Order: sequence, then structure tokens, then C-alpha cells
Amino acid sequence: MDTAVSPLPNDIEALKALVHEANRKADEAARRASRAEAELANAQAQASATDALIAHLKLQIAKLRREQYGPSAERTRRLLDQMELELEDLEADATEDGLAAVAAASTATTVAAFERKRPSRKPFPEHLPRERVVVPAPCTCPACGGSRLSKLGEDVTETLEVIPRAWKVIQTVREKFSCRDCETIAQPPAPFHVVPRGWAGPSFLAMVLFEKYGQHQPLNRQAERFGREGVPISVSTLADQVGAACFALMPIFRLIEAHVFAAQRLHGDDTTVPVMAKGKTDTGRLWNYVRDDRPFGGADPPAVVFRYSRDRRGEHPQAHLATWSGILQADAFAGYNELYATDRKAGLILEAGCFAHARRKFFELADVEGAARKKSRGEKTGQIYPIALEAVQKLDALFEIERTINGRSAEDRLAVRQALSAPLMDELHTWLTEQLAKLSRHHDLAKAINYMLRRWDGFTRFLTDGRVCLTNNAAERALRCVPLGRKAWLFCGSDRGGQRAAIIYSLIQTCRLNDVDPQAWLADVLARIAECPVSRLADLLPWNWRP
Repeated sequence: MDTAVSPLPNDIEALKALVHEANRKADEAARRASRAEAELANAQAQASATDALIAHLKLQIAKLRREQYGPSAERTRRLLDQMELELEDLEADATEDGLAAVAAASTATTVAAFERKRPSRKPFPEHLPRERVVVPAPCTCPACGGSRLSKLGEDVTETLEVIPRAWKVIQTVREKFSCRDCETIAQPPAPFHVVPRGWAGPSFLAMVLFEKYGQHQPLNRQAERFGREGVPISVSTLADQVGAACFALMPIFRLIEAHVFAAQRLHGDDTTVPVMAKGKTDTGRLWNYVRDDRPFGGADPPAVVFRYSRDRRGEHPQAHLATWSGILQADAFAGYNELYATDRKAGLILEAGCFAHARRKFFELADVEGAARKKSRGEKTGQIYPIALEAVQKLDALFEIERTINGRSAEDRLAVRQALSAPLMDELHTWLTEQLAKLSRHHDLAKAINYMLRRWDGFTRFLTDGRVCLTNNAAERALRCVPLGRKAWLFCGSDRGGQRAAIIYSLIQTCRLNDVDPQAWLADVLARIAECPVSRLADLLPWNWRP
């Protein structure tokens, strides 16, 4: 029988050495791989943090420029929104990559995790309540076990937390008393309610109104959310409260309306609003008229009034402005033409053209970047015209002058315009006339040029009055709430619904123009308006309001 041969001691030691060397090399390879992964994760985290920081700084610069000089183009607000969305994603990417770098560095002893330098965060507001949670301190020294500990100080870390919305029912008790002498029963009078026999408090009504018209949340979505919170309320019940609250706020709306139409210069614009009809939706209109004297340093507070109509016939703005006269800044809608008649009984209305509309017509024919994007997506692109690009550059020179005088007095603005803008306008008129003679009258460029030349008196109005703005952007900004909401609430239920929307839009947008929180203002006004005498109603206007 064969027997197995046992290895010699020297062979065993050599085998152990080989295994040890193999394990060492494997560990070294793993450490190198781990170190490489950690370094790669650090590099990715650093790149993400850099991208987020750059996006943050760009957004800050854009916002500062907008605050100092006003809108630099028609698309400024949209670009800011896009930049904010981009920043959100970059911040999330940077945080995710930073956590990955920390996890990777923990497996590699020779690589330190990348530490991201974040923009300084503002401290939490002082008015928020603080809940102090003290971590139990050790009773003995962890080093020597001694019990003679003395407090040196403390480190406080603040974490922002939210408490779910709390509902409550307020019971207003009115006790009855009877007189034992004359047996007369006495009882305190019932307090005023915003809505007669109303069950909804002013804060609740303000929330419903602001959610519907300020945050574009239809009543059915609000009712679903209330139900999930344990407070079931039907849509029809909420609708009743909306109608009653609008009725209660009508005196404030009338005061804002009177203030707006007392202005000597107005911005006007309109936008579509779908309205339910029998088996279909009609295209109604919401019009707005904005009083904003801040561009020329005016002391009167800004305000806006909305009006609703079933269609876009010219009779509507003519009715809105039937008793008003002054300078109207608007687009070239033909419905305004009768307002500019020189023999108008109510007084003369002067047209002031909007250079943003004029520039847009040329910009669309000179949008090189837009054409490149369409081409990259395989879409059909229009022709790019050098003449249109030159027209945009000439108009941009006028906008650059306007940025330097925004907020100055009307006299200063007029002096600068006569010195700097008037020569540019003379040159622009000559140049447009020359280019028009070279084009067919059906050419898109000819239409853009005629848009200005046929309304030249309106476009040169700013050269004779320092109060006139170069654009109608004030009206477009105030009207932006309607297009934003259309995708959420889809349509108005009726003409009365459109009229209610016009009232509440007027109140909310006027609050925003005066840097007032619309929901807080609505809650306070609804609580006070029932007992407020007519002579003191002006104290409740957004620019006079004190909470």
C-alpha cells in the first residue's frame, strides 16, 4: 500500500510565505483600488460642488442686476426660473456626490473625504419658537473616571422642523341673563362675521382664496387635501365661502380701482382665459390696468385692476377707460384705436408704444441660438436675417440708456433721453425707412418695420415725457399669474367666476406690488372689515395696511 509523503518543514514555511505574500499583494491591490475609487469620488464631488457654486453665483448676479436695472430682456424672468431649477438639481447632485465621497474615503485610510464649501446660510428667523433638547452629559470623566466635572460651555446645533397644520374650532359663547326685578332677558350681541351666519374664520377664508387665486390650487384639490387632514369639506361649501368673501372684499376692490384710474399714466394688457360653455369652452379675456410710478420716482403706491370679458372686442377696453384720460402704454391691439381719437369727449388718451413688443418681432428673425437649438433637434428653422440682428442691436442701445435712469425723477429721465436717446431714435427712423424700401411689403421684416413706423408717434412719446416707460412690462408682469394658473385650474366655470377671479387677482397682485404678504393681508382684512367704518376703509388698503 502506498503512503502519502508529508511535506518537509522547509516546504511548509515556503508555502506559508507564498500565501502571505499573495494576501499582501491582494490587500495592496484592494487598497489601491479603494484609494482610486475614493480619489475619483472626491474629484466628482469637487466638480459637482464647483458647478453648484457657479450656478449659485450666476443666479445671484442675475437677480442683483434685475433689482438694480430692471428686466434686461423679455425672457429674463423665465431665464431666472430656469436657473433656479438648474441650481436645485446641481445642489442635489453635489450633496449626493459629497456623501459618496465620504463613504468611499472611509474605506481608504490614505484619502481624506472632500469637504464641500457651501454658501453661507442665513440664520433661522428669530420669531420662530425654539425647542431646547439637551443631550445628557457624562457623569464621569471618560479618560480617568473622575466625577468632579465642571461645565465649560455648550455647542448648539439648530435644526429646522415643521409641525403639521393644526385645525381648531372656536366656540364663541354668549351667555344669557335674566333680571329678577323686571324679568328682562339680556345677552351680548353676536359678533360680526365675514359671511352672514358664517362658519369659516377669516384665516381659513384667506387660505382658501390665496390657494385658489394666488397658488393656482382649484377648490377640488383643496377639498381633497382637507379631507386627508381629517376635515372633510365639500367643494360646493368652499365655493359658497369664496363667493361670500369676494362680496365682503368688494369695498376694498373699489378703492383700489379708484386709485388706479386716478393715475395720469397706465399700463394695459390682456390674456386669454378659458370659460365653460354649453358642451365646450369659450375663450374669454382678463384685462389688467397697472399704475406704477416707481420707474420715475413717483410717491404714489403701485396697484393693478383686473377686468373680465367674454371676448376680446374693442368695446371692453373702451368701457373700462370710458372716463379716464392720460397716457396709455399698451400693445398695438386695434381695440384701443378709438381711445386715441383726438375728439374724445372724456379727454385725450395718448398712446405710448412698447419697445419690448417691437424688439420681439425683430428678435424672432435674428434668434441665432434658437435656430441652432431647433436644428439640433431636427426641427425646421426659419431664415436668420442680418437686418433683424442689426435692428435688435439698435434697440438694445436704447434699453441700455434706460437702465441708467430707472428710478430717477421724470425731469432727469427726460433730460437724458433728449441728450442720448433722441439722436438714436432719429438714426433708427432713417435706417428703418431705408431698409423698408429694399423689402417686399409681404416680407416678415417689412411687417416688423411697419409695426414701428406706423406707430412712430407712440414710440417717440418717451422723448417728450419722462414718466413714460420704454416697455409695457409692468402690465405683463402683473398678468403673468393668469397663464401660470391656467394649467392648474384649466378654465373658469362661468362669467361670474371670471369676474370673481378679476377681483381677487386685483387684490393679490396689488399686495405683491407693495411687498405685502397676500394671505396675511387677506386674513387681517377679512377679520376687520365687518366692523370697519366706511371712513376708515382706506387704512385696509395694502399700501396703508399695518397688521
